[in-house]
Amino acid sequence: MTSDQHYPNAPITEAVVDIQVATVATADALEQAHAGEEASYPVIEKLNTATGAMVFGPEAHAVATASSEPVGYLCRSSDRIQIFQARTNGYTFSRLARYPHWGVFSAEARRLWDKYRAVAKPTAITRVAVRYVNRIDIPLPLKSFGDYLRTAPQLSPDLPEGLSGYFMQLMIPLTNIKCNGIINQTLIEPAKTDVVSVVLDIDIFRTEDLPGNEAQLWELLEQLRQAKNTVFEACITDQARRLFT
Repeated sequence: MTSDQHYPNAPITEAVVDIQVATVATADALEQAHAGEEASYPVIEKLNTATGAMVFGPEAHAVATASSEPVGYLCRSSDRIQIFQARTNGYTFSRLARYPHWGVFSAEARRLWDKYRAVAKPTAITRVAVRYVNRIDIPLPLKSFGDYLRTAPQLSPDLPEGLSGYFMQLMIPLTNIKCNGIINQTLIEPAKTDVVSVVLDIDIFRTEDLPGNEAQLWELLEQLRQAKNTVFEACITDQARRLFT
């Protein structure tokens, strides 16, 4: 199955481009990445990171401390479908359903990355990733997850049949592109009473041999997107594909 397979009813619930960086920009300065986006992204929220500690005194009395530190801003489109984050440690752009296609998605991700980069002036890129979260609604009755998923939990024949819940995580080295892939799969509350809803969450990332210029960065993101498609196709069966057409 080609990695460029297009599905009219793709099960994507969220698509993400994430670029982590090293920068000397302050959290307050990153508000400038929102300048000019007031109409397209009218909702802006401060992002903070929280830390806490438990300190024990000489008489075993515990004292809890907590603090928060600003790390940047989160901006949402008026329909809340598109979100971008400008943080001191990186940039994230995400699109919720309904997902258009990579050309439209990556063009907006790149446009907003250019605004972030102009403000943050990153000194280095430390991690590049694409992540796609899919919800696959499998019709009931279901005899076996294997009818729809080629990567799924396998129960011992000595155990009772059926699953009421599971969470599975796999990390796979993709050595041909110097990347790693993380597959998370779990059951969630069904979308309807006549289906079983499974999340298939695929995160493809690189942390070494990272690009030194913009052209290489977006070439890499295209590679990661292709790898994500290949992993997705490897995880599903033809019976699942028919759900998306």
